[in-house]
Amino acid sequence: MNIRVIVADDQEIVRTGLQLILDAQPGIEVVGVAADGERAVELALELRPDVCLVDIRMPGVDGIEATRRLAGSNIAVVVITTFDHDDYVYAALKAGARGFLLKDAGPELLAQAIRAAARGDALIAPNITARLLSSFAAARPDAPRPKPSDDLTDREEEVLLCVARGLTNDEIAGELRISLSTAKSHIASLMNKLGGRNRVELAIWAYESGRIRV
Repeated sequence: MNIRVIVADDQEIVRTGLQLILDAQPGIEVVGVAADGERAVELALELRPDVCLVDIRMPGVDGIEATRRLAGSNIAVVVITTFDHDDYVYAALKAGARGFLLKDAGPELLAQAIRAAARGDALIAPNITARLLSSFAAARPDAPRPKPSDDLTDREEEVLLCVARGLTNDEIAGELRISLSTAKSHIASLMNKLGGRNRVELAIWAYESGRIRV
């Protein structure tokens, strides 16, 4: 069954481009488009898509408020924007977004973010992930270091560092010379041991535990 997506952006050419990119991806189908946040929320509540892809800067109800409303209705949201600002990233994640991408991310990363959001995971553009988590760690220098429920294996430690760097499953598999299914198994094990719900929380754990220095 296809992942059903709504695209919301106030620029028609961008909406059309995103729709064409997503419709060309196997297993993904755009079922509606909106030019502002208000319409995006209305469409989402009517069509109940798997994921909403929303721009941040839109007239009326912006992408952050739309994300807050949609996340409150248990609809996954991926935020996409031209503006690489930390306050936008923080606001989007706080509002409940399951992904944050820049519009130059490319079709592959966009599709990965949509699929991750649909399965309840989260994907943040790698260049944003490192900066965001470094800022997060620097803001909490005296925070107690968390401990896993069970000791991590050497391989899990390697996978955790890759996740904290913002690498995708495919990139982790390639870098560590393991199969994709093995990479996914290690990430699932990490989530279980660390109590993380998604990749972003795993990365935050890596910073909080001192695995990565700021």
